[in-house]
Amino acid sequence: MKVFLQPALNDGNLDGNQVNSQRQLAISVSAIADGAGLGRNVPLNLCLILDHSGSMSGRPLETVKQAANRIVERLNPGDRLSVVVFDHRAKVLVPNQTVEDPEKIKAQINRLKADGGTAIDEGLRLGIEELAKGKKETISQAFLLTDGENEHGDNNRCLKFAQLAASYNLTLNSLGFGDNWNQDILEKIADEGGGSLSHIQQPDDAEAKFSQLFTRIQTVGLTNAYLLFSLAPRVRLAELKPIAQVAPDTIELPVQEEPDGRFSVRLGDLMKDAERVVLANFYIGQLAEGKQPIAELQVRYDDPSLNQTKLLSELILVEATVQKSYQSVADAEVQQHILALAKYRQTQLAETKLQQGDRAGAATMLQTAAKTALQMGDQNAATVLQTSATRLQAGEELSEAERKKTRIVSKTILQDS
Repeated sequence: MKVFLQPALNDGNLDGNQVNSQRQLAISVSAIADGAGLGRNVPLNLCLILDHSGSMSGRPLETVKQAANRIVERLNPGDRLSVVVFDHRAKVLVPNQTVEDPEKIKAQINRLKADGGTAIDEGLRLGIEELAKGKKETISQAFLLTDGENEHGDNNRCLKFAQLAASYNLTLNSLGFGDNWNQDILEKIADEGGGSLSHIQQPDDAEAKFSQLFTRIQTVGLTNAYLLFSLAPRVRLAELKPIAQVAPDTIELPVQEEPDGRFSVRLGDLMKDAERVVLANFYIGQLAEGKQPIAELQVRYDDPSLNQTKLLSELILVEATVQKSYQSVADAEVQQHILALAKYRQTQLAETKLQQGDRAGAATMLQTAAKTALQMGDQNAATVLQTSATRLQAGEELSEAERKKTRIVSKTILQDS
């Protein structure tokens, strides 16, 4: 496998008379075959971290067990699996192992009963320990599922474990079951752990959501990817939230400085059939006429199929054309990415205002987000966002389910596919 890296400016021309110009750079990154074919040849190392607290009793836990069993059936020879379960404590139900007896594993899952409270951080701790045992020459992922608050645990500890997982090249995906889980913490776990957030609104949705996630991780080709970039003289990053991922999920990405002076952002896994798109916001000072360099891009990554780490892609130069008689050359695709990020941030602002008790302010921001979604042609998100705005304008409260759906449609498309 090798890296596909494609940059595009929202406007590739610059006005030579302007002292300062703002530009957005969309960077598409994915794994592509280099003659070895597209089939998955790297074993999966999967850990299911499942909540079996008392609130999961009955249909919820039964559907989760069914969904977990379907995943066991889809694993290939050589794939590894571990299962960690938690209530107000956590235990290893299935230690990390190659899947040689699926029926035995399914029998262990089927014996699971609902009881006790919820300690997400302890489940995460054990899950990371089990994943780490099988991480060599595999693609390591966890599915963390819970239906409640971390009442017997510490949310800050959860985030530290998510950061630890990322440093070990382990990816964490979180699934919120029902309507009473803490969206802030599950979203942060997924963002810090390089994975995605899913919402299982009804018990019968469990199998489909697990299947969506599993299909997605089967396409991972390269891991532990970092986007590296250096900026030309007179080019600087925007000061506030300069870089975000906008596909397949929207995530604010922290920027780090490398020892060689370049900037870097962690992308995590690179998929073979879905590009990660990163949007960088920066300012360019006045430059001389003609083609001018703006930035240099490169990706550092691991290839588990070769058991090689810290490989480097080719260097890609980003240039802009400085014109005395400026004519804009807007890129419609980059504009879509800009709108996707705006929709996400507008919805985040709405949620903040809602938490502060400012329903009118929240309604205004949601209405703005709905208009942004319409500009993108995202009719589904526009409908959800406008419905929530209208309810707030009418003086009604949003249910937990409505608030969660409102936030999720602004973040990812995976949930409603």
